[in-house]
Amino acid sequence: MTVADHKTVLYRSVDGSWGAEIPAVPGCYALTATRETALTELGKVFAMIAAEYREKGLTLPADSTEIPHAWRDRARILVKFKGREAS
Repeated sequence: MTVADHKTVLYRSVDGSWGAEIPAVPGCYALTATRETALTELGKVFAMIAAEYREKGLTLPADSTEIPHAWRDRARILVKFKGREAS
């Protein structure tokens, strides 16, 4: 399994830093100053965790993460941001 086999959650913290995580893999997250470095660091963390799982003869957890309303909610937020209320 690779990073591409798992959903990545990316978010901006109140202090302006960025977080990236793969919820299906315990401990697989990165917190950095920029979005790009968060994603880069996440890839490195994932590789370290995957190597540890391989060394122990374990399989990484399958991704069962669901983000059911992400696109609809994102569209609603963008419309609000532009000064219009979404229906």
